[in-house]
Amino acid sequence: MRLLLCLIFLVFVFNFALSKVHFKDTFDNDWESRWVVSDWHKEDGKSGKLVHTAGKWFGDENQKGIQTSEDARFYAVSAKFPSFSNKGKDLVLQYTVKNEQKVDCGGSYIKLLPSKLDQSSFDGESEYSIMFGPDVCGASKRVHVILNYKGKNHLIKKEINKVETDQLTHQYTLVISPDNTYKVLVDNKEIQSGNLADDWELLPPKQIKDPKQSKPVDWVDVKEIDDPEDVKPAGHDDIPASIVDPEAVKPEDWNEEDDGEWEAPTIANPDYKGEWKAKKIANPEYKGEWVHPLIDNPEYAEDNELYLFNDLGAIGFELWQVKSGSIFNNMIVTDSVDEAKDFSEKTFVANQEAEKKMFDDLEAAKAEERKKADEKLAAEKAAEKAAEEADEEEEVADEEDLVKTDDKKEEVKKSTKKVDHDEL
Repeated sequence: MRLLLCLIFLVFVFNFALSKVHFKDTFDNDWESRWVVSDWHKEDGKSGKLVHTAGKWFGDENQKGIQTSEDARFYAVSAKFPSFSNKGKDLVLQYTVKNEQKVDCGGSYIKLLPSKLDQSSFDGESEYSIMFGPDVCGASKRVHVILNYKGKNHLIKKEINKVETDQLTHQYTLVISPDNTYKVLVDNKEIQSGNLADDWELLPPKQIKDPKQSKPVDWVDVKEIDDPEDVKPAGHDDIPASIVDPEAVKPEDWNEEDDGEWEAPTIANPDYKGEWKAKKIANPEYKGEWVHPLIDNPEYAEDNELYLFNDLGAIGFELWQVKSGSIFNNMIVTDSVDEAKDFSEKTFVANQEAEKKMFDDLEAAKAEERKKADEKLAAEKAAEKAAEEADEEEEVADEEDLVKTDDKKEEVKKSTKKVDHDEL
């Protein structure tokens, strides 16, 4: 047993040693020497600025990425590496993204491109080999996997709706293998897999409808027909759909000179049976649904190398974001799943717990601040209301005092008049 475990370990170490990392970046302070920002949309002022930051919350403040910083802007940035072919080997593309802005419409996907890419003019029309990653716009949330095959871009047919929309860092991994299979992982958990030939329309169909064949003119594909022996009952069409309401009575105050001639309202006729339709019977001439004969497609050719990209030499982001704030980091392009997983453990996994704690603490502090602000506002409103009530009570008291004063004056006047009257 020990010998077997040793052999397995040695195989793992050997494969790991032979693995090739074509590109890796954790965006140190020298990142701008490796990445080129495109001139795309600079002239019309719609090009967004990328900033180097760990963000507002993080697991390690030194682990910085590049962040979109301006709303409603286009972003295009790329880096090159020595051109390679993935012939006979796995192709692993992996990166992390943190959407601090609660993204509601914007892409966070990455592209692998041919080495011939002109980085200064990199834009949405630039040829790419693979486009991969999350895209959110309103209710539409999906992970894109688009493959370029013979010059044409093909979107995966399966819906991959596992898009993380919280404000924490998440990792997206695409693995394409020489057996023409693929896997998509989010946070190191497989969310989709399958076969390239089945899940993309890369190849024409194996069979097509025979262009020389068409449905015979005498082919009967009507399942049922009217019963020729079913006859419409006599008088069926004489029954009206509505009749005069027999219970309706002309109002007593109806004036024909002023109101016109009174007409009783109509009601649905309970004896009306609707439009007559003959009963249906099975069509004795029915031959079934005609099926167009198929033939082998002369344009179909099996391709055992659907996975193959002969010239991969650049990586980049080409995005439009309504709300900015996405931080991209921890990119790796390799031929080893183990290499990518090891890189993930050291970068993404190592900081997950600390980042979430910091985020939760900040959210709790914000909630406490909101609570205090709400309590302060409630207290101010209560004090304002109490002051208003006190002013109203004071006004009422003043009015009562004024009435009492007026009453006393009136009594004095009456008393004075009485005295004067008595003296007279």
